[in-house]
Amino acid sequence: MSFVVSILITVQIIAAVAMIGLVLVQHGKGADMGAAFGSGSSGSLFGASGSANFLSRTTAVLATVFFACTLMLAYVSNAKPASSGSVLENPAAVAPAAPEAASQIPGTSPMGTVPAPTAPAPATPGPAQIPAR
Repeated sequence: MSFVVSILITVQIIAAVAMIGLVLVQHGKGADMGAAFGSGSSGSLFGASGSANFLSRTTAVLATVFFACTLMLAYVSNAKPASSGSVLENPAAVAPAAPEAASQIPGTSPMGTVPAPTAPAPATPGPAQIPAR
């Protein structure tokens, strides 16, 4: 089964890259109008109108191959039996409970005996701290 999936993925990648290349090579709808007034070259390897038909048909064939490979890959991946069933059937993992705050000694942290930080007392200016004028 792995061999079939590898072949399908390879064909799908080749079709995608070739389709991207063909779309980039094709002329837009306004390219023929510019060629009618003399700008650009209207001739090509396949003739004036033959290139549009050849490139558009080849793009359509490659798009069909890409679509078929996508459908076959979806079918092959869904044909495998589920390994563990539904996600809802499995119980959720229970996290360990946190230590109770009431059992902690004030001024210590749960990791050891590191004292808790204390805020300094606010300083009130006394007579010695007021600058004289």
